[in-house]
Amino acid sequence: MFQAAMGLPGAFVTLVFILFALALVLFLALRGNDGSLLGQGFTLANFEALVTDPLYAMVMARSLVIAGIVTLATVVTAYPVAWYLAFHAGRRRSLILFLVTLPFWTSYLLRVFAWRIILAYNGVLNSALIGLGIIDQPLTLFINSPAAVVITLAHAYAPFAILPIYVALEAIPPSLKEAAADLGAKPFATFRRVILPLSMPGVMAGAVVVFVPTVGDYVTPALVGGPASTMIGSLIQSSFGKANDWPFGAALAVAVMAVILLVGLVTRSVNRRAGGIA
Repeated sequence: MFQAAMGLPGAFVTLVFILFALALVLFLALRGNDGSLLGQGFTLANFEALVTDPLYAMVMARSLVIAGIVTLATVVTAYPVAWYLAFHAGRRRSLILFLVTLPFWTSYLLRVFAWRIILAYNGVLNSALIGLGIIDQPLTLFINSPAAVVITLAHAYAPFAILPIYVALEAIPPSLKEAAADLGAKPFATFRRVILPLSMPGVMAGAVVVFVPTVGDYVTPALVGGPASTMIGSLIQSSFGKANDWPFGAALAVAVMAVILLVGLVTRSVNRRAGGIA
């Protein structure tokens, strides 16, 4: 009885703030838009528009590609940092972990604006290149491009990849590395056949934690990406905002959740095959 009572707050939060919210989004996605809050009648027109209009498929594909590149770049750059933290940081480990988590102390919006200042036409990067004599006039390719979105998102979500990979690496018993060395394995062979497989749960966890929010991000594309970098999150925000079409915005959100669920299932399968815990 006591254990059941202890679980009530968590069950209440899950029911009201998660399941009810998801059910409301699905309900709205099946409604027709008449300008009211909850729409009118039940229809599949919102989902039919998603399937028949190539614009939404293109934006969804762009969102997946950008999120995939961001995830890959983040994991690849996070792994060496996590490796150093787990095996070589020593007394500096606490300081480095503090520096890794330091971005959490500032607003995400401020970090995006900082990159906008760096990449802008008259920003820090162009000014530095002109000062070094590398270019004669500012370049326009840094800002309002998919590359700017990738760089900004990869920086913003780097800690989300570093920490789970670090935890997975730190949990590997040192005796396994010693055993591999005793059996004649070279450092790269030890990494490829021992360390990397055992750290894959952390890698996959970091990849999922980065991929999920970047797919639906709309702040970064709006501030540093420009029209050519519009992502599905921007369309959702526009549907709930200027367009005042909540049912269609909800349908877009359901489509994103379906794609993320599919990615999660694939990740779970890969993680199981790699011997991770899913």
